[in-house]
Amino acid sequence: MESSSPQVSVLDAGGQYCHLIARKVRELGVYAEVRASETPAAELADRKALIISGGPASVYEEASPKVDPAVFSCGPAVLGICYGFQLMVFNLGGEVERGERGEYGMATLAVMDPGELLVSGEQQVWMSHRDTVSAIPAGFRLMARTDTCAFAAVGDAARRLYGVQFHPEVVHTRHGAGILKNFLFEVAGCTKDWDPKNRVPLIEQQIRETVGNRKVFFFVSGGVDSTVAYTLCLRSLGPDRVRGVYVDSGLMREGETDFVRDVFQSMGASGFSVESQEPIFLAALQGVCDPEQKRHIIGEKFVEVQERILAGLHGEDWILGQGTIYPDTIESGGSAKADVIKTHHNRVAGIQRLIAGGRIVEPLTSFYKDEVREIGAELGLPAELLGRHPFPGPGLAIRCICSTAEGYVENTPDGWLIPIHTVGVQGDSRTYNPMIAIEGRPIPGSGLHHQATVLINRLTGINRVVASIASICPLETLRVFAASLTPDRLARLRRADAIVRRMAEESGFDREVWQFPVVLIPVGQGKRRDAVVLRPIHSVDGMTAQSVPMTEALLSRISGELMKVHGVSAVFYDLTNKPPATIEWE
Repeated sequence: MESSSPQVSVLDAGGQYCHLIARKVRELGVYAEVRASETPAAELADRKALIISGGPASVYEEASPKVDPAVFSCGPAVLGICYGFQLMVFNLGGEVERGERGEYGMATLAVMDPGELLVSGEQQVWMSHRDTVSAIPAGFRLMARTDTCAFAAVGDAARRLYGVQFHPEVVHTRHGAGILKNFLFEVAGCTKDWDPKNRVPLIEQQIRETVGNRKVFFFVSGGVDSTVAYTLCLRSLGPDRVRGVYVDSGLMREGETDFVRDVFQSMGASGFSVESQEPIFLAALQGVCDPEQKRHIIGEKFVEVQERILAGLHGEDWILGQGTIYPDTIESGGSAKADVIKTHHNRVAGIQRLIAGGRIVEPLTSFYKDEVREIGAELGLPAELLGRHPFPGPGLAIRCICSTAEGYVENTPDGWLIPIHTVGVQGDSRTYNPMIAIEGRPIPGSGLHHQATVLINRLTGINRVVASIASICPLETLRVFAASLTPDRLARLRRADAIVRRMAEESGFDREVWQFPVVLIPVGQGKRRDAVVLRPIHSVDGMTAQSVPMTEALLSRISGELMKVHGVSAVFYDLTNKPPATIEWE
């Protein structure tokens, strides 16, 4: 149960992981709320612990998030994470150095003085920052460093103030949960007051309160999120008050529509139907290359389809149901100070108007993908569905990369510069940059992923590194073609995706990864004007991700089959973690 006065407040400085911090605290049995970073210290004095989140700003920017300086002396123990650490140092007389390149992804933490906070020994941590602390305030001691970060963890035990430059809240920080546990119980003296069980009855009650006497209309994709949300509404409201529609936008994978139809028939969903709307979506996307514009168009077209269907349901009061989860919200700039990384199709202007008008129910907006799967298991949904890899709402549109400009691949001292721009997240900010291709086979033990991380941290203006796996010609003779979202390119991507999914399933590799996007880029030569990029990653909640290597045998088989696809010139392998690159390319 939530206590009447929370023991822990997470101060939101605009970080992509702010809400994740609160979730991790609650998983340790302590209720945590999220408050604005500027919350007056007087309102926080009765807390046992404060955690200041990361964020995309620099402490030297006039409009950057601030904290009340009194929070560092009003009583609670304080942990600053990333930007929150820099903010603590800046307020207490230390120095923060402006960063030009930054540090992203995995780093090795060398612990000199674990004290009451850290876990002893050398360990993997996750970094995402530009600025760095260059001098710590009086009273603080150095606790840990990395090769590129002199002050990776510091502390002042007397005042119970601690700061870490890395992110203990993400799954890829090996001992992150232990660090948070030490801070809560050893440093701050918190006691357990929260039980994360029994979520389903609480969610169902919230659905009934939100919907009232109205009915709910769902766009369902057959993915985990929308199916779990739909099922929760069915349980809460009954089948007569919930309708599900699957819209075939022409942007779906091979066999997807048949799969979704079978899933909902097996669930006994009587209010379910399929709407074929491919011409409408493809016409609206014709000639569009900008990824944000793609996402906005797709989202608005879904709203138009919904309004058209609901217009035919005379005399009924309907609202829209969505399977939005927390990463969708935060990447769309859902926190007051968070940067927009990419606008998810369920956060476009038309949807925001429905939200403002109280005409949307979203049962899962406080949860992450792994939690949604747990809720689905509690609801009795089939493992075949719950184990599916995530698939983006905009479908293949954001995996079919387009370009308005043409140019050649450039051979540089660091690799081949490919002038195709993709979306990244660096220092909690959105980036839109070209990529570098390097030679090598991304197999276990090759060191290629480490090489990619080093390159990203050293080079400016790059947010993604790929390995060249196969090509019809030397890379420097490939060129980027002007290309848009056409039926031919979508069919090519759909075929490539089906090949990869089949071979990953047959080999068991699909069970070793969290998601395996397959991307098409307009890079080639002659009549073979597209290349395929493989993007297998491991994640838990989608907030961070690690590129996963593949065995040589499977890599050779997959690339060999892909090179037979009509129009494909080359195969690449995305080596980049999140951060600095988002999981999807757009």
